[in-house]
Amino acid sequence: MGLDRENNHDAELLVGDSDGVRTLTLNRPDAFNSLTVALKEQLLAALHDAAGDPAVRALVLTGAGRAFCAGQDLKEHVRLLSSGDPAPLSTVEKHYNPLTQALFRMPKPVIAAVNGTAAGAGASLSYACDLRIAARSAKFLLAFANVGLAADSGASWTLPRLIGYGRAMELMLLAQPVGAEEALRIGMVTRVVDDGEVLAEAQKLAARMAAGPTTAYARIKQEMLTAASADLTEALAEEAAAQAATGQTADHREAVEAFVDKREARFTGL
Repeated sequence: MGLDRENNHDAELLVGDSDGVRTLTLNRPDAFNSLTVALKEQLLAALHDAAGDPAVRALVLTGAGRAFCAGQDLKEHVRLLSSGDPAPLSTVEKHYNPLTQALFRMPKPVIAAVNGTAAGAGASLSYACDLRIAARSAKFLLAFANVGLAADSGASWTLPRLIGYGRAMELMLLAQPVGAEEALRIGMVTRVVDDGEVLAEAQKLAARMAAGPTTAYARIKQEMLTAASADLTEALAEEAAAQAATGQTADHREAVEAFVDKREARFTGL
């Protein structure tokens, strides 16, 4: 599937590149960037493309307009259910699970620029990113229970690891919205910035990481993912393998030489 570029403003997904940073913008602002089948498939293709593109060294995910992502497009969902189409009942396995896996296994840092409401699968996808920059007006809402559904897109796995089991259970069962400042306090987001600055701040941070030791970032992500469900022995084995691999990189040698020479390191990702 081809990727639409940012000069095509009618596309449901905008793709822009700058300084090693790829920005993916969900572009259905009138529908609060809710996820249709087409948008889910475009986003998944874009994530796979970014993962395999050596020119992309960091990724930003954001939404157009006033919302980050309102989750599943319920109008499409109801229409397909009413027509007897089985697609809505398989979208978790076909779309949401692969999207979550693609974010977690992306071998580069992924930053969510949460410019407004992140609800349902939209909130879940932001939790699957490595870092979250939120606008002061942003809200997070897991409203699955309100529409008679269980959580998806990895929220049952990611949210307890961000904020703790008890608080995650409360937010899921009671479908309570969380504002940006509260999200920062409880560890749901990395930082909060003024409205209108969230994308620039996320891109600035992504550019900083794009200039960093991206091979090490990839192995750190793998270590963290392994350790999240491993015992101590497995976690230590993963760390040993990662240290052995990154210790042989040009970036490690460059960092050590730069430290000795008292200069800034110039990383290449090699």
